[in-house]
Amino acid sequence: MNHCWSKDGFEITTDPARLDLDVMHAFLRTAYWSVGIPRATVERAVAGSLNFGLFGADGQVGYARVVSDRATFAWMCDVFVLEPYRGRGLGRWLISCIMAHPELQGLRRWMLATADAHGLYRPFGFEIPAEPERLMARRKTDLA
Repeated sequence: MNHCWSKDGFEITTDPARLDLDVMHAFLRTAYWSVGIPRATVERAVAGSLNFGLFGADGQVGYARVVSDRATFAWMCDVFVLEPYRGRGLGRWLISCIMAHPELQGLRRWMLATADAHGLYRPFGFEIPAEPERLMARRKTDLA
């Protein structure tokens, strides 16, 4: 079931049919966390995620996705609001809609990675892990 929220002429929807992959790929291929990401990879990521598209009068202006088992764990990623739309609280509203989504309630653990948006996520309870030595990652840098 798709969900939709509206506020001040903007809309957030989980309907994947509404997503503009051209807008998303154009942003993500230059974002610090996904430089050079192929469009096909973005398409596969969208297909395997719960997607949140942010739309204004001019089309899609933001996006986020959640990878989750919808029972115990969620990873929030690829969060962005296009530059001309920043400073209006849209990012905070996007995160708030994600956190309110009915299929993501009662999860034991949420995770995300950010280099520069800690202030956006802290009000939603995100913090630097108390025991970072318990976390491990395997990173592949060639996106081919």
